[in-house]
Amino acid sequence: MSLMGNMMHMPLMISSLLTHAARHNGDIEIVSKRVEGDMHRSTWAEVELRSRKLAQALDRLGLEAGDCVGTLAWNGYRHMEIYYGVSGSQRVCHTINPRLFPQQVAWIVSDAKDKAIFVDINIFPLVDKLAPMMPTVKHVIVMCGREHMPKESSIPNLLCYEELIAAEDGNYAWPSFDENTAASICYTSGTTGNPKGAIYSHRSTVLHAFAAALPDAMAIKATDVILPVVPMFHVNAWGLPYAAAMVGCKLVFPGHHLDGASLFNLFEEEKVTMSAGVPTIWLGLLNHVKTNNLKFSTFKATVIGGAACPPAMIRTFENDFGVEVIHAWGMTELSPLGTLGRLKSKHADLPTEAKQKILEKQGKSVFGIDMRIVDGEGKVLPWDGKSAGDLEVKGHWVVNGYFNIDKSPLHDGWFPTGDVATIDSDGYMQITDRSKDVIKSGGEWISSIDLENVLMAHPAVHEAAAIAAHHPKWDERPLMVVVRKPGAEVTSEELLAFYKGKIPSWQTPDDVVFVDEIPHTATGKIYKLKLRETFKDHKLPTA
Repeated sequence: MSLMGNMMHMPLMISSLLTHAARHNGDIEIVSKRVEGDMHRSTWAEVELRSRKLAQALDRLGLEAGDCVGTLAWNGYRHMEIYYGVSGSQRVCHTINPRLFPQQVAWIVSDAKDKAIFVDINIFPLVDKLAPMMPTVKHVIVMCGREHMPKESSIPNLLCYEELIAAEDGNYAWPSFDENTAASICYTSGTTGNPKGAIYSHRSTVLHAFAAALPDAMAIKATDVILPVVPMFHVNAWGLPYAAAMVGCKLVFPGHHLDGASLFNLFEEEKVTMSAGVPTIWLGLLNHVKTNNLKFSTFKATVIGGAACPPAMIRTFENDFGVEVIHAWGMTELSPLGTLGRLKSKHADLPTEAKQKILEKQGKSVFGIDMRIVDGEGKVLPWDGKSAGDLEVKGHWVVNGYFNIDKSPLHDGWFPTGDVATIDSDGYMQITDRSKDVIKSGGEWISSIDLENVLMAHPAVHEAAAIAAHHPKWDERPLMVVVRKPGAEVTSEELLAFYKGKIPSWQTPDDVVFVDEIPHTATGKIYKLKLRETFKDHKLPTA
């Protein structure tokens, strides 16, 4: 007979994160740059009280346990109140990306069967237009006070967020229930076919917050001031609103003001120490600080993920501005954290360049995530840093299926990520490509990420994307699509020559085309599908 431990059983509840923050760090600030244009200052205690009032308001509106509640909103204190007020009251928080095609937004709302939608005032016109295509939505709540409510709307009984909150007394006790209950749902960006819903539980979300805060992960602590550049509609801002509550640190929300100048000013005014976001946003910030000869006074670390971070960007942050870059990899289906680039004690005496090479990889697994690479036949490949295969993962916050889809995506109990990667003997994983983006030249694979990273180090290049172009002999050859820096002049011949000695000569791209802008997906990744469509008839000079 096995002996059981004499320990209390307390289910892992999202509401417990907020209760802890309010009780032990209640006076710590939550600062938001609002859509209304002003700065708003709140605290963890006030956010917790207003979240309880919101839960009461949802009761009054007749929303039941298990109902999905949508948000179309930027990063701010009200959005965080919805995170906790919805999930904490046993409903499901459904963050929706307002940058998706309008038809996709309507499809996602209908697929999730959202009963209510919370919307920021500058996104409201989208909801107003889509209302007839969202039949499940019974309530639309505009996230503002009465003075900023829309003057005209086709939606009957439009509700005001601040009036909803003000009508409640906050005398509400967070319910306790099964920790495996659905807490939130996030949809994949759906660049191929309809988006798919990943449902996170209370248990998985709290465990993910623990892992995110670990010293070898995001290393979040109470003394930090965190500004999540990554949107709250992009995999729950990578878990930062939960991890920040767990440690009780100050949060700064930028709203929709994500240009370089706005971000820099906010970083300086609020003494931000740590941030997180995708590479495209950092391009704008770095361009602003370099152009204006500025320096960061408190900013010390940023997590960069969502797409491979060019080594040149890592070096610029660290060498020019003293900002540590934590290279990370994850997916919507992983809540999203999978790996983070941190050194081991054995690397302490390595030369700087050798350390940088390790940190350019996507990193090693945090506890709670396991990974492997397999070949086309499903055979497990060695961790030798050379064998590239399909990356598969399993763990405490990895999905085992999708909402409303019966077919399981799992392969022998592992989730196939769609990424191609290598893993070295120390467990450091490096993404070499998305399986659909890899360039297959004469049967050999060429990593589009490697090709992009080389050009991103060229002083005249603002952004670069590698895609496969048709070749009569080799089937596919690399084509580079490049945006020059403002005022910079460079030829395709100069850029092709820049590859010499940096990659095997046979991998050197066959051509470079210059464009004013590279298209991006709704989550800020380079939109390879659109680029391949645009240049599908491009004639390579070697062809």
